[in-house]
Amino acid sequence: MKNLFAQIMKFGMVGVVCFGIDYIIGYSVMKIMVKLGGEPIFEIASMAGSALGFTVSVIINYILSFRFVFERKEDLDRRKEFAAFIILSVIGLGLNQLIIWICVGPVYGSIALLREILNYDLAYTGAKVIATAVVMVYNFVTRKMFLEKKS
Repeated sequence: MKNLFAQIMKFGMVGVVCFGIDYIIGYSVMKIMVKLGGEPIFEIASMAGSALGFTVSVIINYILSFRFVFERKEDLDRRKEFAAFIILSVIGLGLNQLIIWICVGPVYGSIALLREILNYDLAYTGAKVIATAVVMVYNFVTRKMFLEKKS
């Protein structure tokens, strides 16, 4: 149990680094697109920025995860390991995108009170935090199940 807690803490630290990379890239792309196209493209800009940030952070996450968090399976070819990591991450990206779309589209877009209280920057940030929390749990569980060496 002690080892699992330590592993979760390491995973969390890697996650914080990758979230920072993901968020900075995603937010920057969203801001640039909204600046160029106006607030009507906020939903599309959020999705595009989020996808790009997520993609870059997945590559960094792969490197850090197997350096600091998970013990590699000895019998698994590194190309197959990376492919499995990418497949699991693409599913995570789908969850991420779905949650962000729900938050900035149907929820933020259709509730006038939210639009009065939160500007689109805060709406994006809130959506990203919610999506990250859900996807982080998914990532830990699936990577532990499918990619880590069994003790």
